[in-house]
Amino acid sequence: MAGFSAEKNKFSDQPVKYFLLIWTLINFLQSYFTELHPDEAYYWLYARFLDWGYFDHPPMVALFIRLGDSLFHNELSLRLLTVFSSSFSWWILWLILKKYKVEARWFILVLSSVSIFHIFGFTTTPDAPLFFFGTLFYFFYQQYLQKDKLSIAVLLSLSLAGALYSKYHAVLLVVFTLMANPKLLNRKSFWAIAALTLILFLPHVFWQINHDYPSIKYHLFERSASHYRFQFTWLFIVGQLFMAGPLVSWFWFYRIFRFRSEDIFTRTLLFNFVGTLLFFLANTLKVAVQPHWTLIGFLPLVMLVLISINQQKKPKWLQPLLYINLFLLLLMRFGLMVKNPVSMRIGVVKSYFGNPQWANLIKQKAGDAYVVFPDQFQNPSWYSYYTNSLKGVAYDSRLYRRTQFDIWPLEDSLQQKWVYFVSDYATKGITIDTLNTPKGIFYGGWVNHWRSYQKLQVETDSAQINAFAGKIVPLNLKITNPYPVTVNFSNQNQEHHLLLRAYIMLGDSVISNQVDSANFNRLRFKPGEIKSFPFDLKTPMQKGNYTLLFSIKTPPFSGPRSSPLINLNIQ
Repeated sequence: MAGFSAEKNKFSDQPVKYFLLIWTLINFLQSYFTELHPDEAYYWLYARFLDWGYFDHPPMVALFIRLGDSLFHNELSLRLLTVFSSSFSWWILWLILKKYKVEARWFILVLSSVSIFHIFGFTTTPDAPLFFFGTLFYFFYQQYLQKDKLSIAVLLSLSLAGALYSKYHAVLLVVFTLMANPKLLNRKSFWAIAALTLILFLPHVFWQINHDYPSIKYHLFERSASHYRFQFTWLFIVGQLFMAGPLVSWFWFYRIFRFRSEDIFTRTLLFNFVGTLLFFLANTLKVAVQPHWTLIGFLPLVMLVLISINQQKKPKWLQPLLYINLFLLLLMRFGLMVKNPVSMRIGVVKSYFGNPQWANLIKQKAGDAYVVFPDQFQNPSWYSYYTNSLKGVAYDSRLYRRTQFDIWPLEDSLQQKWVYFVSDYATKGITIDTLNTPKGIFYGGWVNHWRSYQKLQVETDSAQINAFAGKIVPLNLKITNPYPVTVNFSNQNQEHHLLLRAYIMLGDSVISNQVDSANFNRLRFKPGEIKSFPFDLKTPMQKGNYTLLFSIKTPPFSGPRSSPLINLNIQ
């Protein structure tokens, strides 16, 4: 009887429940004592402007933050739903794996060995709701394979829609699940799932259409690197090994390599894990892939590892190694909460410290004025969060990428006002203050009668221009005013003169730039108006493939990216 009782306790819910209480408490403490990651501050601004979509991501992360932040304003409230959803997701995983006779002890040890689960146990980015809805998808999918019922189909559709509203990576979940189980196409209920998911996702689709597909343009075209770098691939591989567990990841990958699926559910897990890894590995050929982008693949990873461990003999050294691995991860988490010499030497970790003090020092200079930060979304987001305001604004120049700041109605509030301009470099004609902050030296200064037009759109008739070297190519530019007010390009009585400049680039280097005539300053646009404007482009003297970019700028600022990148082929 004693042996039977011990065997029964291996699969008991109690150890998992106790562990999840501890896990939740750890994440509560982590959330309260750890300052915000810059992305979290950026998504907090999402929550202040609730919408069906954003430049970078779908809207679920904004809803997660809004629900918590509406209770009170601190780091814990912002992360509240992430903490609860993380613990609930682990419980759902346990329910899935119980059908494979996974032991509670190994469930706890394996899941707590995975670094990425620790990170997104409290960090609130789109990955947090993706993890939650991805877990629900596998839970209902497992039931759907056993029972083709309408109620399960509806729940599966809701979980899939939630995943898609969390992050576009959820598309991989659909693709690899169908590749693993193409017989799903023969089920009538499958098409009902597809139809319902599409209907639920339509508000976001309409948002993309109404905003000229900003997310699609950015993710598929604008974020590609100018050329391949081997470090993209190498750092991705190293990143995956760390995310799967610093000491045990190699063993998890080895186990999966030897795994042979015995049913359609584990086959689906295998396809999703391997497919996700290969997809992002292939993406390193054109862009730097962040290690956490594969989060959707780590759900099937842990399930496959646990099923594999249950089926095969466990090495004696594995359990002690898992305890050491867990200790290192907890030490890492402690390093995020408490300022220490080691943490302050690591760039990524260092950014978690000193943000409230930094924001307060800038606010002492700026008062209630808007504060403009050039070429990044992080600092204006941090400033807005830690001053609990909407006074931090990003100036996205042609040297940087576009962000949600180019869509929000924040820049509109700056026009012709005094603003405080802060950067990590001195700006000639502006900088008057040197700010010694916990985040380093920053330079600030006042700009009178601010004038900028980041949202103006310049387009050519074609995204590909073919021309001969050293020639004048007449272009017909279409300029759109998306602002709700009239825009006047005249420089009369203006402190900051407006000009149109064309940049021809080879890779990241500017080969030439060209300013248009004064005719440009005679233009005047009503709200939403589109006008044509002729521009004579002088082509480079050397043959080659170049990039053309237009910027409507007001010196001394470098000017925004007013047009898409245009391919310029010189013959």
